[in-house]
Amino acid sequence: MTVFSAAALLFLVMDPFGNIPLFMSALSEVDRERHVRIIVRELIIAFVVLIAFLFTGSHLLRMLQISGSALSAAGGTVLLLIAIKMVFPRTGGGLAEETPAGEPFIVPMAIPYVAGPSALAAVLLIMSKEPGRWPEWLAALSISWFLTGLILATSGILARRLGKKVLTAIERLMGMLLVAIAIQMLMTGVAQFMESTG
Repeated sequence: MTVFSAAALLFLVMDPFGNIPLFMSALSEVDRERHVRIIVRELIIAFVVLIAFLFTGSHLLRMLQISGSALSAAGGTVLLLIAIKMVFPRTGGGLAEETPAGEPFIVPMAIPYVAGPSALAAVLLIMSKEPGRWPEWLAALSISWFLTGLILATSGILARRLGKKVLTAIERLMGMLLVAIAIQMLMTGVAQFMESTG
């Protein structure tokens, strides 16, 4: 996996276009002048959480004695479920209705909208395969986070300019790409397991 492919995977998993309406909903009771400041704060918190998981996740795997093939298959399965939800989202319910009143702090914008289970699983999977390339994985995480932050920081403008239909179409396309990546990861994990047992 290259830095570019890792950054693309993390960008797809963070799903910035799908998060735009969720961010707008979470900030609906906050003064518009404070929106960008809050979004930047939450993005920084999410970045810190992702970096912490990037460097501590591999130790957790060793403690639990989880093999690389099992992690690849599990990661592919989790990403596949996330991708299916992006392509076929539920109507009503979900995290958007669980947003606490007032100004959001950490929950739900930083966690789980940006640094959610799928993003944490992705950084864990990337780092566990080749931990010696951690500078490259950190660079990939930084690139995907920066692009995600750029989109979310301008979420109000994008929501007004693009409209709900265009944002939905972009999220569906990102979901389809993530489906292909997830299936490849799942197949790789199964193939590695078959080789190790054969």
